[in-house]
Amino acid sequence: MAVTRKTRVRFRERAELLDFLLEVSAATGETLDLERLMENVSNIVRQVIPHDLFAILLYSERRRGLRIRYSLGHRHEIAHNLLIPLGEGLTGTAAATRQPVMTGNVEEDKNYLSALDAVRSELAVPMLARHKLVGVIDLESTTPDAFSAQDRALLQLIASRVGAAIDNARLYRRVERQNKTQRALGHMAHEFSSILKLDQLLVKIAKSVRTLINFDAFIVLQVDEDRKELVSLFSQRYDKRVQMESLPMGKGITGAAAESRQPVLSRDTSTDPRYIDSHAGIRSEVAVPLIVKDRVIGVMDLESERVGYFNEDHVRTLSLIAPSVAIAIENARLYEELERREKAIQEDLEAAHEVQSIMMPQAAPDLPGLSVGVRMKPARLISGDVFDFFEYSDDHTMLAFGDSSGKGAAAALYGALFSGMLRGAAPRRRSPAQLLKSLNDTLMERQVPARYVTLLVMLWRAVEKKFIMANAGSTTPLVCRGGQILQPHAAGVPVGLLENIEYEETEFQAKSGDVFVLFSDGVQDQGNPTGEEYGRRRLRRFLEARCCDPAQEIADGLLADIEEYRETTPVHDDQTVIVLKVI
Repeated sequence: MAVTRKTRVRFRERAELLDFLLEVSAATGETLDLERLMENVSNIVRQVIPHDLFAILLYSERRRGLRIRYSLGHRHEIAHNLLIPLGEGLTGTAAATRQPVMTGNVEEDKNYLSALDAVRSELAVPMLARHKLVGVIDLESTTPDAFSAQDRALLQLIASRVGAAIDNARLYRRVERQNKTQRALGHMAHEFSSILKLDQLLVKIAKSVRTLINFDAFIVLQVDEDRKELVSLFSQRYDKRVQMESLPMGKGITGAAAESRQPVLSRDTSTDPRYIDSHAGIRSEVAVPLIVKDRVIGVMDLESERVGYFNEDHVRTLSLIAPSVAIAIENARLYEELERREKAIQEDLEAAHEVQSIMMPQAAPDLPGLSVGVRMKPARLISGDVFDFFEYSDDHTMLAFGDSSGKGAAAALYGALFSGMLRGAAPRRRSPAQLLKSLNDTLMERQVPARYVTLLVMLWRAVEKKFIMANAGSTTPLVCRGGQILQPHAAGVPVGLLENIEYEETEFQAKSGDVFVLFSDGVQDQGNPTGEEYGRRRLRRFLEARCCDPAQEIADGLLADIEEYRETTPVHDDQTVIVLKVI
């Protein structure tokens, strides 16, 4: 651009200069977008000072040098890669001295750093804000002695206003970046907490961290306290999973982070004696300990092939991420351990179910004078309900029906123990009351705290069509006779609860067509989605409508009615039904 007289004499009047400075202030104050701001500055300078090359260089405290952030006329490789230390070249000298530097013949200036062979003149003016260096505005021209003292003074005025604007824009960008990081961290924590598969979680962590901090290698190690090692859970080089050997505790950058319980930053691994070469070509590394409840469970490690790539901002970001990562990994690990245990328990329950199926009657027996129906639905694989039939040689049959206290495997195991005792005692005693007393005495000899069995024992005398009953805390049967519901009365203390208990017997004279229904607590206690129980009233109505049906159809129909009633509500207690119909 030719230097015209009009340009040189533009600001003859003080008012013109003030108007221009107001224009500068307006152009630099209208935006906090750094790229747009620097473009505005370039346009302003072009209006008043002719030049061929333009650059705004910003100072980096971490790198201790100037980097070109905006340029016109400079080659891309120079603008992208150039780092000018303080004191080097004309721009570095202007930054170091905080004074303008101007030369009319760069070939005679030993400080000149060549940007373009045709350049002959250069003017560099520092930008300051709050007494701190922000950067340098640099102008170059292919014309010798292109810049005047007036140009220098004018560029100083521009720089004095631009420095604060650029500093504000950089602060705004930093705050925006921090806010973005905080939002990303909140989103990450939510996502991490929802993933319970460890390998899937680690892949997600690697992808999420990369959105905030680029890396060439990403590693998550877990502390093995028994072996005193850091064991690799996840190791990735670029986008490929790789194998990594375990590291001794306290060794390497990761070991130092685990041992010190603090982040460790190595700007140049080639000069760091702690570094262990796990990935070829790595030149910088940052490791952050993963801590849960004051216990180091592992280390998150990032590596780069560039010297000095990671900085304190990266350390702060990773330190904010680390707690969420640590908790998510620990939860996923505990979940997988719980899954393994549940699988083992499930296998044990399935084996117990097979054993229980053998111990319990497999089908309704053929009893003299009675038609029998049996249905059983355990709340889990195994049931705490107990029932059995014992036939004697003179057409007498003993039926025992009850429930061991509690639920789940413990109740089922206690029920299995009791079933063995019952099978041993029942053939030797035909009196229901004496059988209950014998069972109670035996259980009290080997009492298990808070464990007992409710049991109804009924002796059927087929010839007399008579039941003799003794009850130890169980529900007595409902009897449907001619469409009406009767309920014999019999009461007593559960066996295994108190010592020296005597039981009473009650007789009930049956008639042909009578239907006796024995049911466990899980039948009438079953709830529906509204929280209402199936209840005895609904059970009575069902029996009144179905007592003419065969015994097995009544048993099947009752559990089907309960199933329809509960809809999606889980079965919380074992459901056992025995139907006896007098022939």
